[in-house]
Amino acid sequence: MKTPAIARQPKSIGEETSRADLGLLERSLGYLLKRTELAVTGDFRRRLATLGLRPTTFTILAVVDQTPGLSQSVIADKMGVLRTNIVALVDELQTAGWIERVRANRKAYGLHLTEAGRVILREAFVLHDVNERRIAQSINGVGRDVLAATLHGILAGFSRDVVDRAE
Repeated sequence: MKTPAIARQPKSIGEETSRADLGLLERSLGYLLKRTELAVTGDFRRRLATLGLRPTTFTILAVVDQTPGLSQSVIADKMGVLRTNIVALVDELQTAGWIERVRANRKAYGLHLTEAGRVILREAFVLHDVNERRIAQSINGVGRDVLAATLHGILAGFSRDVVDRAE
């Protein structure tokens, strides 16, 4: 009786990964967009973590800086974040001393950056700019505007009802 041949085992996970074939996914725009998003935001996330921020909290600070006094529900809608989740995110930023809620009327509060919030946002934008330069370098800078316009077009082509809402 013959002993079955034992398949050669890869020496490392890296070797195993290099042998993996994604098949049709290699040409899937959705898959490529997701992989790109994970790579770009993962790098940015690691940089922001040194400041105690995440991409979502950075975005809230940036929106409030550009448009002080907006309610958190308006910011949630603009960012595509669930309104129930924005409360905890704003609480986190308020606890850190970077944002404050100021009564706008009897029902709503407007969000404003504190001085500490402006300082941390300036530091975060330095990291953002590093990330943006890295992206631009990977596309040789020439196609940046074309890529941005294409991504805006893709985003506009999908209903807000089906956009996955983050955090």
